[in-house]
Amino acid sequence: MSLSRLNILVLSLSVGVSAALVGCNSNPSKVTDTGPKSSEQAYYEKAQKALERGQYTEAGEQLQALDTYFPTGRYTQQAQLDLMYTRFKQSDYPAAITLAERFIRLNPQHPQVDYAYYVRGVSNMEQNYDGLLRYTSLKQAHRDTSYLKVAYQNFSDFIRRFPSSKYAVDAAQRMQFIGEELAESEMNIARYNIERKAWVAAIQRSRWVLEYYPQVPQTPEAIATIAYGYDQLGDTATANQYKELLQANYPGLLEKDGDVDLSAARNEASIVNKLTLGIVGRSAKNTYATESNMSQPSNTNTESSDESSQRSLMNRLSFGLLGEDGQSTTESSEIESPEVEATVENTATDAVADNTAE
Repeated sequence: MSLSRLNILVLSLSVGVSAALVGCNSNPSKVTDTGPKSSEQAYYEKAQKALERGQYTEAGEQLQALDTYFPTGRYTQQAQLDLMYTRFKQSDYPAAITLAERFIRLNPQHPQVDYAYYVRGVSNMEQNYDGLLRYTSLKQAHRDTSYLKVAYQNFSDFIRRFPSSKYAVDAAQRMQFIGEELAESEMNIARYNIERKAWVAAIQRSRWVLEYYPQVPQTPEAIATIAYGYDQLGDTATANQYKELLQANYPGLLEKDGDVDLSAARNEASIVNKLTLGIVGRSAKNTYATESNMSQPSNTNTESSDESSQRSLMNRLSFGLLGEDGQSTTESSEIESPEVEATVENTATDAVADNTAE
């Protein structure tokens, strides 16, 4: 009987202590903001020194404080541009996009607003490749491409608004690259529809490529797929029209009897090549190959198509994780514009000059 009372006493004490702890936690001490700890110029100078040293965390803290405490100061707009760049360098792409859109909304006539449009597009493009897939030889175009579609629209809007911007050439090259990725995504779905004998769906995907992504490496395969699909549907007249187009431009995609050679259009590997995971048995380089003609933006550090077609044994066995020299290919897979970093320094100088003149 006494043991039972002891247990009850211990339980009561435990409940009392737990309630007290919960009560303490529910009333935390309030943290009050004491305001700016230095002047606007001091915050800005500290941020610039941190950016020069590549200390983006420190730079972000200083710029965020400047933007918070001096929302209408002389360095506010430049701080927002620098903070946008800092978040991009920290791979915080959603934050960079949010800052870019805010800057565009609040400063539509700013002389550097084109930079905000450009960063928004690059950040959306980076979001699509922000994962382990970018470190392998697997195709991102065969996965989710939602961010690429947004980036494509961002760059299109940017070029329409700022055709003379110093970022316009790079944006156009990125649009070309994204167009090839989106075309490959459409053709990958078309190939699946061919396998399941969904001829109409395959034709629609291929026609989409021809209509919205002209002059991409997937064009020959798209035409061949349309011709093949109409053949299967029994629409010989329409199929012959596309076959004539193939005969005039890509005769190698037609067999001797006039049928469409889809394997040649897709540059498919031989059975030996597939069984050896791409190490041996690769057919000769096809001029209609979709992969070998894929281009990257000019300011990237990615390998050229000729170099990538001669991958080492280690590179193939590791599914692209190891490069020619046995090192990780992380850096070569990244898509990053070196002009972004130079812009921060240039715009910072321009802003200080403008504010001094005022």
